[in-house]
Formats: sequence, C-alpha cells, structure tokens
Amino acid sequence: MVLSSGSGQMGPVLDVSREGKTRMRVGARPVVRTGGSEGNTRLTAATAAILLVLLAAEGLTLLAIGPLVSAHVFIGMLLVPLVGLKLASTGYRFLRYYTGHRTYRADGPPHPLLRLLGPVVVLSTVGLFASGVSLVVLGPAGGVVLGLHKASFAVWVAAMSAHVLAHFLRVPRLAAADWRSDEPLPGSSLRRWLLAGSLVAGLVLAVATVHLAGPWHQYVGLDG
Repeated sequence: MVLSSGSGQMGPVLDVSREGKTRMRVGARPVVRTGGSEGNTRLTAATAAILLVLLAAEGLTLLAIGPLVSAHVFIGMLLVPLVGLKLASTGYRFLRYYTGHRTYRADGPPHPLLRLLGPVVVLSTVGLFASGVSLVVLGPAGGVVLGLHKASFAVWVAAMSAHVLAHFLRVPRLAAADWRSDEPLPGSSLRRWLLAGSLVAGLVLAVATVHLAGPWHQYVGLDG
C-alpha cells in the first residue's frame, strides 16, 4: 500500500509491504508532460535554427530583389507562423519566470544586456513582419508602410545580430536534442508537431499569398 498526500507534488511516500514492514522512500519530482523549462528551451532553439536558415534565404533575395520579389514574399509569408511560435515560446518563458515558477526561476535570468536587448528584438521583429505583411496586402501604394518596413529592418538587423551571436553556440545542441535518442525528455512529440505545424501553416500561407507579389515586380524594377 502506498500513501501520499493529495497534492500534485510527490514527497516522502509511506510504502507498506505485504509482510507488514514499512519503509520511507522519497518520490521523484513529478514529470511535466511538456518537458518544463528544458522543453521550452528546446522548442525555442529548434524554432530559432529553422528561422536562421529561412532568414538567410530571405536575405539573399535582397541581393536581386527585382527578379526575386516573388521569392521574397513567399519566404516572408512562410516565416510568419514560425516567428509567431518563437515569440510565443520566449514570451511563455518570460511569463513563467516573472510569475515565480520554480523551475524557470531556477534557470536564472538572462544576462542583463540580453534583457535590455530582448524588447528591441521583439518590437523590431513585430514591426518588420507586420509592415511586410501589410505591404503584401496593400501593394506599392503603401508608401508610409514601406518606410516603416525599411526602418524596422535596420533596427532588426542590428538587434538580431547581437541576439544570434549571444546564443549561437548553444542552439545546435538544443535544437537537435529532441531528435536524439540519448536525450529523452517528455513533450518531444508535441514540440516536433508544433514545428511541423508551423512550417505547414507557413507553406499554406505563402502559396495563398505569393500572387500578391505581382504588383511589386514593376515597382522594384522602376525603383532599381
């Protein structure tokens, strides 16, 4: 017979065997089905790794934006759900840390410089993608929005460069952890499905909107 408290946390457990002997054993920490803080870190890193590849491809289209404007729009729209997932995972960590969750607090806060940089990265990312999506919908007529897009891009490049350099060495191991059999952690299937779902959603969005790049072909040709 095993007796324990009715709470969700496991503590000392009274184990009574059939022979009538009793012994105290300390139960393990409760397993978090989503992987807890470590699971959140893995999801953030895996999303960041995919984003880095796609953002590099998006950056290459700027070298010849005239003939590659459709590719620029396609990749940009493909990125939107992944950017949303990255913001959600980092925002969730922020919320759990500042609301005092034990495991997130145990990980400690980011470096002070990264805490100052974080809002700049988030705001410039939101500004960049919000203005980019608006330009796809509005077309070349959105002159003010185009200026906002260029300004947010300049801020975003500077902030994101520092952000990537700060985390670059940790990302490969963490991003691959859920695909390695020697590093099991609860929630790995959920995290893989979230990544796959974001990619599929982005692909659907990109295919559905790439035709809106049509008006931009003439505009960037004249602008160049």
